This record gives sequence, C-alpha cells and structure tokens, in this order.
Amino acid sequence: MIAWPNHTAAWAAWRDALAGERMHHGWLLAGKAGLGKMDFALAAARELVAEPGVPQPAGDHPDIIVLTYGPKDDKAEKAAADGKPYDLARSIRIKQIRAMQKRLTTRPTLGQRRAIIIHPADDLEVAAANALLKSLEEPPQGTFFLLVVNRAARLLPTIRSRCRMLRFPVLTDAELGAMLAAQGIPADPAMLAAAEGSFGAALRYAAQDLAPVAEAIETLITRGDPGFTTRGRLAALIGPRADRERVQAVLELAQSLTARCARTTAHEGHRLKLVDTHAALVQLAVEAPTYNFDPAMLPFEIGSLLVAAAPASEAAHG
Repeated sequence: MIAWPNHTAAWAAWRDALAGERMHHGWLLAGKAGLGKMDFALAAARELVAEPGVPQPAGDHPDIIVLTYGPKDDKAEKAAADGKPYDLARSIRIKQIRAMQKRLTTRPTLGQRRAIIIHPADDLEVAAANALLKSLEEPPQGTFFLLVVNRAARLLPTIRSRCRMLRFPVLTDAELGAMLAAQGIPADPAMLAAAEGSFGAALRYAAQDLAPVAEAIETLITRGDPGFTTRGRLAALIGPRADRERVQAVLELAQSLTARCARTTAHEGHRLKLVDTHAALVQLAVEAPTYNFDPAMLPFEIGSLLVAAAPASEAAHG
C-alpha cells in the first residue's frame, strides 16, 4: 500500500463528513492524474460501507461498484468473458451507467450503504453523464458517489454542482523523491521536473525511459530545429509504431515541459508561443486515441508543434 502524503487534508474532510449527521451523497476527487485519487476512493469507500459487527471482505466488496473503461466492442467483450486480453474503450459508456442504475434498485448486500466509484468521471460519454445526473439528483437511500476526475472542468456543471469537491494537491519534489525511493527508483532532477508533482507521471517517466525524450523536447521548445535533426531524433525515440500508452506518456511529458518553460521564460513572446503549443498538445492528446492518425507520422506532428514554441521558430508544419 502506497503512503500518500498529499492526502492528509482530504482524509480529514472525508472523516469529518462521515462522522456528521448528514453525509453528502456526491463527491468529486479532483486533481491532476497520478496523485493517488483512486487509492483514496477505494479506501474511503471501504470506510463508508463498513458497519460495526458486520464482517467485511478483504477482496472485492459487493457494496463497492467501480466503473472505469470497459471492453471497446462486442469482440472485446467476448475476449474479456473468456479471460483473454482485450482492447479497452476510450470512454465510460451509457450502458455501464444503465447497468449500475439497475443494481441500485436492490438493497446493499452487507450493510446500509453502497459506494459507486467512477474513474475517471471526466471521460464519461455525454449520454452517460446525463444518465448519471439523474442518479445524482435523486440518489437511492444509502448510495454515495465518488467521482474521480483529472480535469473537473470537463464534467457537466450540473454534475459538479451536486457534488462536494475534495482537491488533491501535487506532491513536493521531496515527497515525490521519497515515494520513488521507496519503490527503488532513483529520482533524478529531470524526472522530478517533468513529473510536476505527479507520482504517476514519474513512474511512467521511468518505465518508458523518457529521459532522452525529455532532452529532445527541451531542445525543440528552446532552440527550434532548423535542420529537422531533433524532430527526427524525437520520432525515433518515440518509435514509428508506438502504442497508445507510450504516445500518451510522451504527450503528457511534452505538456509538462512546455508549461514549465512558459512559467520560467523571461520573454513574453516566447511565453505566448509556449501557451499556444501547450493548448495544441492538450488537443492532440484528446484527439490521438480517437482519430485515425498515421502512427508513423504522429511523432513528427508532436515535434512540429514543439518547434512552433521555440523563439523565432519556423511554422508549425514547416
């Protein structure tokens, strides 16, 4: 079990509410990815459903329902049912919400309370979000919702307004370094800077060997690439057939390094370019999993966006 030093305030607020007479039925666990929000949700849900004198299972709990990415299509569903590897959907779908709502017509199995965890709730399809709203408006007795969100602004305002928010702060470099050391991972300064307080991002940095990628990204956004050499190196480091996980890790790294450079540069013109590039990288990260990008060309698209952020840079696709 990971010890999360950034959860102290969230636990205090949760337990204070749990001890009160009227526990709020909807909660938003908000903060950037990689801050342990799902770990908190699972542990908090166990505290919520536990009752004195009622034995609680050590493994899966019948009164804790977790909704996350499911199989992407009928073929993937069959593979999942057969215990075989399968591809995940890129959103949480309305049929998952409908199935959850059917379970809410019955009483909790062990006690008086039931917890519904949705992770990440900011990836709900529009129809799924609208269906969830109905349950949040009129929750069954003893039912509580914990919505784990990385980008709370993407949720429907009507959902946000019906939930109490718990914010999870980023980790300090010292906290992050200690957590990495506990996992046997040396924390070099470049990793800490790129992670920007996210333990999950630091783990991906190590697992994906992103140090040389980070070096290429920093070169592109600070010095440009007149001869196309660095873009070619970045593409080779990413790989011509990189899987979704690696592409997303690189895009997250590019966003972090671009944002950090925007905060530290002394040149207003460069800062504005970096802000525009950061927005374009965020949009590309949203589109890349769902649009039919040529996998071999996507690394060059990332490189071209980064070059556009450099001082006196060439055109983005130049």
